[in-house]
Amino acid sequence: MQAKSGIVSRSVSSVSSSRSGSFFARLLAILSVAVTIVMVDSVNADAEAANPKYAGIVVDAKTGNVLYSENADRLQYPASLTKMMTLYMTFEALEQGRIRLDTPVPFSAYASAQAPTKLGVRAGGTITVEQGILGLVTLSANDAATALGEMLGGGSEDRFAQLMTAKAHALGMTRTTYRNANGLPNTAQMTTARDQACLGIALRQHFPQYYGYFSTRAFKFGSRTIRSHNRLVGSVRGVDGIKTGYTRAAGFNLVSSVQVDGKSIVGVVMGGASTPARDAQMRNLIATYLPKASNRGGSSALIAQAAPAPTMIETPAPVQPKKAQQMAKTITAAQPPVSAAAADLSLPHKGPLPDARYQVAETEVAYAETAAAKSDNPLVAQPMPAPTKVRTMTFKQQAAVAAPKPTPASMPSEQGETSVDNLTTASTTPSPTRAASTSSGPTGWVVQVGVSPSRQMAMDLLESARSKAGKALASAKPFAVAYAAGGDQLFRARFGGFDDQRDAVNACKALKKAGIKCWAAAQ
Repeated sequence: MQAKSGIVSRSVSSVSSSRSGSFFARLLAILSVAVTIVMVDSVNADAEAANPKYAGIVVDAKTGNVLYSENADRLQYPASLTKMMTLYMTFEALEQGRIRLDTPVPFSAYASAQAPTKLGVRAGGTITVEQGILGLVTLSANDAATALGEMLGGGSEDRFAQLMTAKAHALGMTRTTYRNANGLPNTAQMTTARDQACLGIALRQHFPQYYGYFSTRAFKFGSRTIRSHNRLVGSVRGVDGIKTGYTRAAGFNLVSSVQVDGKSIVGVVMGGASTPARDAQMRNLIATYLPKASNRGGSSALIAQAAPAPTMIETPAPVQPKKAQQMAKTITAAQPPVSAAAADLSLPHKGPLPDARYQVAETEVAYAETAAAKSDNPLVAQPMPAPTKVRTMTFKQQAAVAAPKPTPASMPSEQGETSVDNLTTASTTPSPTRAASTSSGPTGWVVQVGVSPSRQMAMDLLESARSKAGKALASAKPFAVAYAAGGDQLFRARFGGFDDQRDAVNACKALKKAGIKCWAAAQ
């Protein structure tokens, strides 16, 4: 019996040892794969940072501090990041009640003919606004983007692109120019990583009721299940969107929003060499800079919500005549007091890289008399409601265009994922006949209170602000700075003559207590 027992004992021991060895072998295999993945991601991230087309930025979405920056102000092609602005304009129209989620979006022959990727809706067909939103955030559908642009642009994508550019400048995206609604190649359509970070923060802060669409991982469209191109959503903790983009000339682009453990950042990678390299670089940026983000603040909107850009909404009739009649009752033409208010938000740089390409730039917001700000931080501005009293201007109605064409002078012959000639845009040269009072004005620190369509209106705005602020602006020098936006000349209303940043910030505080929006900046 003892011998048999020993045999059984040895057998059990042998089996246990075999199972233990098998377990550790599997564990080592898993660890090996994990280490390999980490090493590959690290190699991809390092290679991406060395890519000559690469640009990146990470911004603390609560404070505006730039945690990382590389080529952040270099002009790049946005590719499908363009659709972020198309969605911003769509969300704004929804919020203002000009359209609804179930409003039909008609497809012209031009929209239907856009290069893939697309939903594949035929000319004359329709989708709902909500389907269009989902098509943009998941599939990055070019045909749906163009159809939304035509609907919101009064039948013209060119007109919508002008509105997009005006809105970008109003949000502080001063180096961004749009020529279409979907991001297909156009040599004049340019942006920067910093501008895209600004737009990413604005989307989340201005439209929290619609921002959840960016985390959609899949949706049903007819018999198709369309899955998101954004691979970080659902795979990286805290990532809740926003958008991917690619053309051959632009490279692989990605804007990611992260909110976790009370911290919030927005990262941008542009000009990536491949999808894996781009995604690996974003993972690396999130892992490196999220721990450095602040878990305080965020009580006020970082980016001021400017007055709406001039809009002329006329939805082309969808296939169903009855729906067209219903839609016609809800469409109006409107023009705010400032046709293209500029708000050149320049996020402050406190990143650890000494070679980051950052320059102090002007910062400005559109004017409106509002309640005093809840925060005294000059880098934080409250959301700006639309003024209740405005001087209205009406655009002449444009006929609906069934198949508008993009600007031929700036559109390459190829579409889709094709190469695009490099082009660097330049600022509009001021007119030599401009009056001295409309020059750049005093140097040093200035306080801006708004933007007006004429010099006299800007000076009137300054006089009104001075009368309400009292002693804070007693020694300040009012002046108007002319600049071009969207083909129009506008005037920035500013006070100069401040000795340092503290004096400018204190003056801005006094203005805010008087109910006047303002912004202090170094000129």
